[in-house]
Amino acid sequence: MDKKLKPFWEEAYQDKDITVFSSEPNATLKEFEHLINRQSRIIDVGCGEGQNAFYLAKQGYCNVEAFDISEHGIAKLQRKCQRNNLKINAFTADLTVFQFEKEYDMVMSFGTLHFVHKTDWKAFINRAKMHTNAGGIHIMQIFTDAVPASKDIAPFAVGLAKDGEIKELYDDWEILQFKSYVFEDEHPGVPKHLHASNKIVARKLP
Repeated sequence: MDKKLKPFWEEAYQDKDITVFSSEPNATLKEFEHLINRQSRIIDVGCGEGQNAFYLAKQGYCNVEAFDISEHGIAKLQRKCQRNNLKINAFTADLTVFQFEKEYDMVMSFGTLHFVHKTDWKAFINRAKMHTNAGGIHIMQIFTDAVPASKDIAPFAVGLAKDGEIKELYDDWEILQFKSYVFEDEHPGVPKHLHASNKIVARKLP
């Protein structure tokens, strides 16, 4: 991501009255959360305001971690946790250099990986796979170049995937779900636009 430019969400994260993307958890997380238990170790990568991590903590998952490169996004999540008396280990980090220090049962990332170069997100996924317990789950969503990047993210979307490219990284895991789709999106102050996306749910084999 070009550090000289600031994406629209950085300013929006500072506004306590605005939810930049969604206050609801990702539907795929809700669909597959039954595969883990309340003691499972979970990490949300590029969590933004942290709606997915927050949802899991609210559901009683007690080992939830979340990180984002945005200090404002993490601060917003931390304030939300304090207000609701919920515990999430939320911290700032850059996924391109993040080093796993423990094993996880779920690693998830929604709409973040394409903001780093392709070599970086592939290396990250490979590190994440190595630090996932047998039977553990990955839920990864990445934008693809099947549709040109919208103007609001074009300067930052340096790692758009080819359609199906992320699936190739999981050919040694059990693929529980793979979706390739185009959806309409809208954010505060940003007109409606389209994104092409791949989403994969995969389980590490014993």
